[in-house]
Amino acid sequence: MNVWTLLAQNAGFLPTRGSVMIDFVFLAMFGIILILGVSIYLVRYRRLFQLHKWIQIVTGSVLLLAVLAFEIDMRFFTDWQELAAPSSFGMPTVNGLLYFHLLFAVPTPFLWIYVIWHGLAKFPSPPQPGPHSKAHILWGRIAAIGMLLTAVTGWIFYYAAFVA
Repeated sequence: MNVWTLLAQNAGFLPTRGSVMIDFVFLAMFGIILILGVSIYLVRYRRLFQLHKWIQIVTGSVLLLAVLAFEIDMRFFTDWQELAAPSSFGMPTVNGLLYFHLLFAVPTPFLWIYVIWHGLAKFPSPPQPGPHSKAHILWGRIAAIGMLLTAVTGWIFYYAAFVA
């Protein structure tokens, strides 16, 4: 084990066994869900289409970069299984919770990209309701539910793996 691996695995900022990136993603998902909720509120009740558009583009871009950084950290620097090994749930349960989380975490970014891409391609600039609105609302809801389920299952996994 090299010094970078030790730093990555032992420098979490929450009082858990999580690494810096694991702790960061755990907390960031609270912000993502809050921002997503605000963005939906602004477009649905305030009809602030342009603000909704930019919130989604910025949030989606930041989330994409965060997921890439997280995956690089998990693949090359942090042995999350070693950090999770002391879990009182046991590794079979922790692994099961991870796989359940991945059922939502893998397709959701693709859904979000799809919704943003088609929103940019099919709405005028500045954005206004149009023929694509019903499909955008449907797929946006599915993507938002996917993001919420990604967050909730991620928080459950984090607790089981790095707290318990």
